[in-house]
Amino acid sequence: MDLSIWALVFLCFFVFLAGFIDSAAGGGGLISLPAYLFVGLPPHIAIGCNKFSAGCGTTFSAARFFKNGAVDWQIAAISAGLSFLFSFLGTKLALRINQETLKTVLVIVLPIIAVMLLFKRNFGSENQSDSIPKKKAFILAACAGLAIGFYDGLIGPGTGTIAIIVFSAWMKYDLKTASGNAKILNLASNYASLIAVILGGKVIYSVAVPAAVFGIIGNYIGAGFAIKKGTAFIKPLMIAVIVLLFGKLFYDVFGAVFFK
Repeated sequence: MDLSIWALVFLCFFVFLAGFIDSAAGGGGLISLPAYLFVGLPPHIAIGCNKFSAGCGTTFSAARFFKNGAVDWQIAAISAGLSFLFSFLGTKLALRINQETLKTVLVIVLPIIAVMLLFKRNFGSENQSDSIPKKKAFILAACAGLAIGFYDGLIGPGTGTIAIIVFSAWMKYDLKTASGNAKILNLASNYASLIAVILGGKVIYSVAVPAAVFGIIGNYIGAGFAIKKGTAFIKPLMIAVIVLLFGKLFYDVFGAVFFK
C-alpha cells in the first residue's frame, strides 16, 4: 500500500510530534497511532507501523538519556527485562481478558494522578532514590516492569507516562531520571511487540521507515529538552498527556453512551 506524498508528509509530521512528546513525558502513541489510521492504513497495519516507528524512536531517546547519565542502569535493566516478557504475554492474552474493566479503572485513577501532579509542587523535583534500600528498589523495579509491560501489551496507550509516574512516585527519582528509566522499560516492551508485528507481517516498510526517521528526530530533540530543562519541561507535558489519555479511555468506555 502506497501513500500520496501529502499523506506521507502529514504522517511524518505527527510521528515527529509524537516522538518529541513521548521522549519526555510518554504518551506519543496517542498522537501517532491516530495519524496512521487517518491516512488510511487498516488498523492492524497501523498498529504494526506505529510499533516500528515507536521502537526506532525510543531507541534513540533512551540512548540519549543513558549517555547523559539520566538512567539508573541496574533498576532500568531489571524493569526492562520483565517488561519485555510481560508485554509479550499481555499481547498474547489481549483477546482473552476484559480490557474494558481495566480501562474503566484507569478512567477513575487518571484524574487523581493529574490532581496530584498539579498540587504537589515538589513532585519529581529531587532525586531521593537513595533513601530506598537496594533490595526494596529491585523488587519495586521488578513489579514495575511486570505490571507496566503487561499493560503495554494488553492496552498500550500512555505506557511511558505511567512508567514515569511509578519511577518518580514509588521510587523517588527526579522526573529526568524517571523519564530515562521509563525509556529503557518502554524500549523493551516496544521491542517485544515489534517482534510480534514483524513476524505477523503487519509492517509496511515504505510507510514505516520514513515515519520512523521523523520519529527518531522527534525523540532525539525531545530527549534533549527533557535532559536540559528537567521537571519544568516534563511535568506540564505529563499533565497534558494524562488529560489526552483520560479523554481516549473515557471515550473507549463511555463513548457508546454519550456519543450515539
